[in-house]
Amino acid sequence: MAQHFKSDKPIFIQIREKVEDQIVRGSLKEGEQAPSTTQLVNFYKVNHVTVAKGMNQLVEEEILYKKRGIGMFVAEGAQEKLLQKRKENFAAVYLKNMILEAEKLNLSEEELFDLIKKTKEGLHDGE
Repeated sequence: MAQHFKSDKPIFIQIREKVEDQIVRGSLKEGEQAPSTTQLVNFYKVNHVTVAKGMNQLVEEEILYKKRGIGMFVAEGAQEKLLQKRKENFAAVYLKNMILEAEKLNLSEEELFDLIKKTKEGLHDGE
């Protein structure tokens, strides 16, 4: 079954992010073998070049490393590196825009924190 991808970003980035998610969640641990390009091509039903581009970016950033003739493996420190990168991105993209909007609405920090708490509680009420 072909996987559905969002149209707002290139597929190779989405595949890369799915592998990153596995590392961040700990379902793919440091030192473990990452899915092969062929496995990902078969699973996602996309072109080999598309998958390779996303995986090669992870190698270039030293999240994965290659063992010739064996495959790709999760590098030591990869999870922490990804967590740090995502925290920085979260602050730059989401928090910055949220704070700017809160300022436009004249929300105090306390009101903003209360809204965050209520929203978070609402997310978990359906579980």
